[in-house]
Amino acid sequence: MPEVSLIKGMIFDCYGTLIDIQTDESSFDTYDAVSKWLQYRGVKIDPSVLKEEYRNKAKYIVESSAESHPEIKVEEIFESICDENSMWEIDAKELGIETSRVFRSASLRRIGAYPQSLMFLEKYRELPKCIVSNGQRVFSELELRFLGLHQYFDFIIFSSDVGYKKPDTRMFERALGIMGIEAHEVMSIGDTPENDIFPPQELGMQAMHIHDAWKEVEETEKPDENAEK
Repeated sequence: MPEVSLIKGMIFDCYGTLIDIQTDESSFDTYDAVSKWLQYRGVKIDPSVLKEEYRNKAKYIVESSAESHPEIKVEEIFESICDENSMWEIDAKELGIETSRVFRSASLRRIGAYPQSLMFLEKYRELPKCIVSNGQRVFSELELRFLGLHQYFDFIIFSSDVGYKKPDTRMFERALGIMGIEAHEVMSIGDTPENDIFPPQELGMQAMHIHDAWKEVEETEKPDENAEK
């Protein structure tokens, strides 16, 4: 880690960096749970059809986008599915948001905050921080709040907000813009070199793998062997 005096801000990835997560969006059980929940909201759709519709609509959005690294907005996909399969009058937009969160919970197999990341955030609490994540704000922001991570950040940028995702360097340019800090004064920290290390370095930022950040915290937590016993 460079001298802290040289760093005036930090940008963090989210999943695999701050949050340890495992989901299964390919499982029939995931769509079965969502399908059963939807029937109480006035939407009738078979789990297999729901899975196919979700994938087809996401694929269409990605393939029809002019972006090099396009991103979907999951609540808009579920809004469309709900609207097309409703049995009575519904608020499709609101139901799309709710369904996105039910879908996330149904697909969730494991979630938690990395304790080493929490220690690192606490150590550098005073520095301005921003999350730049290939995530969906509709449920990712809630996960950050639930896990006690949200409080450490001044700004959060999700790919679902902008329609494109990392490694697009514009994600980091946005972060620099809202933080108001020069690129060379910012450290990017993440777990994926092609998303979190190389793109910010192209912009002149410093970058560090999250495992190296953990090592720094672990070193400071080690007892001093030379201390008096």
